[in-house]
Amino acid sequence: MGKLTVHALRAVLAVVLTGTVFVQALMVWALATDPEDGSLPLTPLRVITILGMFTAQAALVSVWRLVSMVRRGTVFSHAAFRYVDIVIGAIVTAALLWLAVTVINAPGQRDDPGVTLIMGGISLAILGVALIVLVLRMLLTQAVALDAEATQMRDELDEVI
Repeated sequence: MGKLTVHALRAVLAVVLTGTVFVQALMVWALATDPEDGSLPLTPLRVITILGMFTAQAALVSVWRLVSMVRRGTVFSHAAFRYVDIVIGAIVTAALLWLAVTVINAPGQRDDPGVTLIMGGISLAILGVALIVLVLRMLLTQAVALDAEATQMRDELDEVI
């Protein structure tokens, strides 16, 4: 991975991470202030938003760590699996949180149930992304195994020479 790509990706990750922290700070501010309409300050949608920000932050930090491993040339190691697993867990959690938003929103969509179906489809698409990352994890598993085998063969060849 080139330096420009790494710097661009890190810039995007930093902006998104800063944005999620800013949104969380605004959510805390909204929870701390009295609502004008008399509703409870901790609504289900606010809780889901806060949890969604945590999942996004976990995925962002994990991707940051994986990019660092790529730059150092250590991504084909067992240490990378922890970060990939965190990304998969964050994506699955995001899909479940979106499904919760769909369920909460469904009663208000009785006149137009298509919105609920579309939102459910989005949740399914998010789960599809998690499956794609799972396939990529399996490819990483194969690459780590091949790298270990190549290292072993190289060591044996060095002993012969």
